[in-house]
Amino acid sequence: MASDNEQKLDELSRKLGVQEDELRRATERAELAEKNLKSIEDELQMVGENMKQLESSAEKAVEREEKLKDKILSIKQKFKAAEGRFEYGEMNITKLNQRIDDIEDEIYREKLKIKKCADELGETFDDMLTNY
Repeated sequence: MASDNEQKLDELSRKLGVQEDELRRATERAELAEKNLKSIEDELQMVGENMKQLESSAEKAVEREEKLKDKILSIKQKFKAAEGRFEYGEMNITKLNQRIDDIEDEIYREKLKIKKCADELGETFDDMLTNY
């Protein structure tokens, strides 16, 4: 019975040794897993911070886009107003050119009238000189 008990004790001691080895390996794996988990948590935290920075950058980009859209709209309105002034100016220039042409024609007609009067006056003086 004592030898049976010793055998059982030896067998239990071996099993205990095996279990202790397995426990050590399991503990080492758990520690390694915890380190990996800590590393992953750190990476996740960095990713979270990067996401916050990206969100902030995206918000700023959207704000800049809105400001630029407003600026483009303002420039378009100014351009349309400038186009209107340009067309009005062109119309005025056309009217002024027409008026200048009319005045030049009128001046030419008046010059012809003056020349006719001067010729008649010259003829009248010549007639007066020859007849009187």
